[in-house]
Order: sequence, then structure tokens, then C-alpha cells
Amino acid sequence: MAKYIFKPTAISQLSNNYDVVIIGSGATGLVSAIQAYELGLKPVIIEKMDTLGGNTNRASSGMNAAETSVQLKNHIVDSYEDFYNDTFIGGGKTNDPDLLKYFTTHAALSIDWLADHGIKLDSLTITGGMKTRRTHRPDSMAPIGNFLITSFLKIIEQYKIPVFNNTKVSRLLSNDNVIQGVELKLPDASTKVVNTKSIILATGGFGANKELIKKYRNDLTNYRTTNQDGATGDGLGLAQQAGASLVDMQQIQVHPTVYQETSHTYLIGEAVRGEGAILVNQMGQRFVNELDTRQKVTDAINNFAQGSAYLIFDSNVRKKVPAIEFYDMIGAVVHGSDLEELADNINVDSKILADTVSKWNHSVSSKTDALFNRSTGMNTLLNASPYYAIHIAPAVHYTMGGVKINHKAQVLNEKDDVIKGLFAGGEVTGGLHGNNRIGGNSIAETIVFGRQAGQQAFKYLSD
Repeated sequence: MAKYIFKPTAISQLSNNYDVVIIGSGATGLVSAIQAYELGLKPVIIEKMDTLGGNTNRASSGMNAAETSVQLKNHIVDSYEDFYNDTFIGGGKTNDPDLLKYFTTHAALSIDWLADHGIKLDSLTITGGMKTRRTHRPDSMAPIGNFLITSFLKIIEQYKIPVFNNTKVSRLLSNDNVIQGVELKLPDASTKVVNTKSIILATGGFGANKELIKKYRNDLTNYRTTNQDGATGDGLGLAQQAGASLVDMQQIQVHPTVYQETSHTYLIGEAVRGEGAILVNQMGQRFVNELDTRQKVTDAINNFAQGSAYLIFDSNVRKKVPAIEFYDMIGAVVHGSDLEELADNINVDSKILADTVSKWNHSVSSKTDALFNRSTGMNTLLNASPYYAIHIAPAVHYTMGGVKINHKAQVLNEKDDVIKGLFAGGEVTGGLHGNNRIGGNSIAETIVFGRQAGQQAFKYLSD
């Protein structure tokens, strides 16, 4: 089947006035545009990069939600309360309670909203820090990010919502705490003012901005990043110009399993561990609960002098995670016809590795991990050759801090007053995740708060 290609709108068609200007073309921006359009508004999407989709394109695991029909069909009885508690504990109990309550009680509705648009996430997996299978993904098990972006762009095209790429917002225009418009830098470097009474910031995080990372977390400046080049935190500066407050800026997440042996980094999604892979050190031994929070798994890897480890899995796991085919294509996957050959190929002791896998298989069979108390992702024995390994190390992945919002996606100033007409969602905002984001929650956040931003912009303009 031919790859879908979306054509951005010609800059000559840029109007002087829109009901809502959406800055950023990742999932948050596209969802908010679709929601706003379906409520009768005239939205426009502005994207500074040539390519659309932002960091969402790199998301691979899935979308968390509780109390969904998909879970019930899989005989999983979940609850908003358990979803809240897992995320709250995973975030060091520093999450904003109001944001978290709205998030955990609206993710299931967002799964339904996606299904209503023909976007079905009918398969389930689990991510680190979660106690039950609530990570929804396509039945094809395709990486969720590009799957969603492609689906959303098809709707954007159907609705004829204008999308301008290579166009940068240089300033938000406001007066007396009320949004009035934006100043744009066009592809030809000229400037243009667009009038609007509402703006949705969906610009993503700052994981690719070493200067900002150094400002808030000097200890992470030497880490590589999983982020696309456009994740430079532009939305933070724009929001501050309009008087917005920032929160949790020092909370920057490092992802534990990132392949880094090429010029580009490649995040090895949590679904690999969720479907049964284990982590071993240079000796071939397990050293951590592989599905503990990202922070704890990262800390365990960083305890080694080399700061790296190996993901070990077999053909059973590979069949369940189609993303592994891509990892193999880029050269990240080491093969072994059996465990002995794999051990030789990654230079670990073959007897120790075989013993490690044997003990792991016993843990899977007994559903008891005596070593590290892992209790999830234990449905698959590692007993089907060939065997595989991926060399991984931690890298900067996600910025939990950002623009301060309330649960209505309204941006707040230093006095916690609403900046009228300014909304935000996704990684540009802070507070939801606390000090550690749970895998699968970022995609859920983009849909939940993308919808909310579109709805609240409509409500604001209607009042």
C-alpha cells in the first residue's frame, strides 16, 4: 500500500483572521484542531518545521486509559482510581492532583473519541510503573505515534483545515491579559500578523535544547536525546512573553532503553519489555525489575561504569512487537541462533546468560520473580530461537516541566489567573507527570488535553 503523504497549505492562502491559532502539528495540535473544527470553529495549524507530527512520530508503545471497553473484552477490570494511583506513585506523588484527576477520568473517553473517528486501538500491552494492561495500541501493533499522526492528517485533509509548515510564531500578541493575535515569520523570512482571540500552544517539550537542559539540569548536558530537532521549547518563551508561569522545569526524564550506536538515537519502546524482554548487564545477569519506573531502571543502568546494558528477547517476543523489525532494519538487533551464539556476539559469558534466561523462564512459569519482584510483562517464555539482543543506554527523553495550566487547559500567569484566550496541552505543559512520566501517558495526554483545549477554546469564544 502506498505511503500516505499530506501536503501542507500554500503560504499564499494564509488569512488575516482565524478563530483559533494552533501552534504545533504533533498529536496535541492536530487533535485540538479537529475538535475545534467539529465544534464549528475556523482553526489554523502553524508548524515551524518542514515535517509535520513533532515528537509524536517517535512514540512507539501506546496510549494508557482505564475502564475501557477494550480492557473488558480482554477480561481486564480496571479503575480510574488505580490508574490515578499508579501515575501518582510513578510521579513521586508530586503530580498536580487536578490535572491528574481530569487526565485519568477522560482517557477512556478519548479512546472512544478515536474509535468514533475510525482510529481503533484494540490491542493491549503494559509499560513500566503500571500494574495492569492499560496501554492501548493498534491491532497491527504498529508504533502508535506515526499511526496516529497519519490518521489525524487524513481527517485534517478531509476537513480542509489549513496547515502551514516552515512558519514560525515569533510572538503572541496580547493586551491586559487577553490574547489578540500572533506574529509569524513566514518561509520567505517576512513577518505577518494574524488576528485571533484564542491560541492553543502545542509546541512540545525542550528535550533537544541543550541550553535549556543545562539551565535546569546541568547534570544531563552530556546525555544524547531521543527528541526530534524541533523540540527546542519555543512555546515556553512564547507563553512567558504573554505572562505565563512555568512549573517543574527541573523535571527532565531520561529513558533507559535507547540505541545509540549510530548518528541518530532510537528509542527502544517499552512494549519490548512489556511483552517479555529482560535486561542484563555485561556479565549476562539481570539487575533490575525491567518494568519499574523509567527513573529506577535508568538509575540501575547508570550504576554500571559503562552506563549501558542489553535487552534480551527471543522469537516469541519479536512476533508480538512489530517495531523490532524496524530496529533490526537499522542494525540495532544482534542475532544468535541460540543463547550461546548470542552471548558470543555480545561478548557476555554464555553460561551465565543461559542461567539467567533459565531462571527468568522459571519466574514466568511460576509468576514469581524472586530476584526483583517483577509482576508484569511475564506472559512469555524466552524459549524460542533465534535469540536477540539490543545494546541500550539512557538518553534524555521527555521534559515533564512546562507551561502552567489548569484542568481546562487554560494557561495561568504568576498569580494563577487565567490568561484569557490562551490554552495549552501536551509536553509544552507541566505538572501532570510529577517527577517521572509513565510510558503510555504522553500519547494519552496529547489526546485528552488536545480535545480539552479545542473544547475550551470553543467555549471561550462562545461566551
